[in-house]
Amino acid sequence: MEIAYTAIAHATGGGRDGHVRSEDDRLDFETRPPKELGGNGEGTNPEQLFAAGYAACFLSAMHSVARGLGVDTKDSSVSASVGIGPNGEGGFGLAVELDIYTPNVPAERRQELADAAHHVCPYSNATRGNVEVTLTLVD
Repeated sequence: MEIAYTAIAHATGGGRDGHVRSEDDRLDFETRPPKELGGNGEGTNPEQLFAAGYAACFLSAMHSVARGLGVDTKDSSVSASVGIGPNGEGGFGLAVELDIYTPNVPAERRQELADAAHHVCPYSNATRGNVEVTLTLVD
């Protein structure tokens, strides 16, 4: 693979209870565990960051493959829900649900679009086989 871009971020402090900053300083904030994991919930957490990145990346993938499929993805959106919990092997795992809204795509083509985007999206390719990802078409 030929790398076209590399994002660099630094975590300091306690990780989930610490600070993150991107190399270019566009991201710079405190991280805190959510209340559900024993934290105060008053900061951003890694699952939120992953959800934001996956949603944006998947939407871009949809726009990209839509051209080849001849469908209109204007006004489309993607919401990512990222869950974390014990994996039964002493560690933790993630599960992702992508809610895909494509109002201008004919109903009979929506699954085809979602599957094509799931095939090319870098987040989908990185998680495939490691993280359960559910694609949900929403009206």
